[in-house]
Amino acid sequence: MKRKKAIIMIMGLFTVCILLSIFLIDRNQAGLKTVTTVATVESEQVENTEEVASKGEEKPLEDHSIKQESQKPFTDEIKKKVREVLNGVVDFFEKDQKIVAIGDSLTEGVGDETKSGGYVGILNHTFEDQNLSIKIENFGKKGNRSDQLLKRLENKEIATAISKADIVLITIGANDIMKVLRSNFTNLTLEPFQVERVEYTERLTAILNRLKELNPDAHIYLIGFYNPFESQFANIKELDMIIDNWNEAGKLLTEEYENVSFVPTEDLFTNSTKNLLAADQFHPNSRGYKLIAQRVLEYLKVTEETRIAKTN
Repeated sequence: MKRKKAIIMIMGLFTVCILLSIFLIDRNQAGLKTVTTVATVESEQVENTEEVASKGEEKPLEDHSIKQESQKPFTDEIKKKVREVLNGVVDFFEKDQKIVAIGDSLTEGVGDETKSGGYVGILNHTFEDQNLSIKIENFGKKGNRSDQLLKRLENKEIATAISKADIVLITIGANDIMKVLRSNFTNLTLEPFQVERVEYTERLTAILNRLKELNPDAHIYLIGFYNPFESQFANIKELDMIIDNWNEAGKLLTEEYENVSFVPTEDLFTNSTKNLLAADQFHPNSRGYKLIAQRVLEYLKVTEETRIAKTN
């Protein structure tokens, strides 16, 4: 049975690529061409809470934070590379601060072959290398969608951590897109992505409102999407359109709030000459996570410099 499950999961890794490879065969249509292939989406991307809900039960939330100090430490070689990438962008921290990272598998660090926690782990080790007393609590959970994250914000441990944070980092929404693929794989068009984007924006609004309710003073950073299929399907521009539209929705929403910023990442992965994806061809590898960490620190620095300028 375990072997069968493993085979199913491996096959699932190729499903989305198969689906996307047959998108838009007929470019005379206004949207994506209907697909009549039956396939399944990678099981990791969608939580099984829907199955539980259909039985009238609610799956218990497992909201234990991922403590960075308990993860496998970087090797000397990897730490050296991290210092080369991130050196000089942490000098803006003038006091002890607390950071909370919440969201999906990108926050958890899935795909990081060093098992060191992805971009959050890189941030943590960078602060350690610079002898900065900055605590990071990681509440990333693979498969999380925006509706599930909204529920998790009611968890006492997460709510307490956020209420005490100076900075909140979020990655959320990729699994919302994957849910559309999963629910419409026999009839894929642009319309369900557009409809879901509106609903995603509503849930994201509720998430930001809840974060502001828990902590009005924390600066929140929403980390944008990248297109993991760009290298394999660069000619399918509609994929870029979907990613761009969802990113734009998130960016416009953050502009409605004070102390909320959007951190773009799509450009980091577009047309890169280096392999930035893990073996599953979906999540970033350690090199991709380092680019995300660097971008996040750059935005943290800009925000802090702006704050200091206003107070002087």
